[in-house]
Amino acid sequence: MELLRNVVIFLHIIGFAVTFGGWVTQLVAREFRFTRVMDYGLLLSLLTGLALAAPWPAGIELNYPKIGIKLVILLVLGGILGMGSARQKRTGEPVPRALFWSAGALSLLAAGLAVIW
Repeated sequence: MELLRNVVIFLHIIGFAVTFGGWVTQLVAREFRFTRVMDYGLLLSLLTGLALAAPWPAGIELNYPKIGIKLVILLVLGGILGMGSARQKRTGEPVPRALFWSAGALSLLAAGLAVIW
């Protein structure tokens, strides 16, 4: 059971890496666009995060404030990616810089909370 939990944690980290990696790629290319890859990374983070929030191995203490804060960050990040992608499709232009930087900061904040807290 512990091995399965570690695999889910690994997939959760991959979800962050995909989201943040897609963001960094757009930053370095100076395109400032949201990509489908970022959406997939966010979805993977959500699904694995929900699986990790379930108390499946008995005896593990869950940090509910941390789970709640990370869920709020994930929902806000999803909203930002959704708004930016919709605007991008409608206008054909890159997303506004504030949305772009917010997405990167929230992604990094979620990872920082996971590691530090």
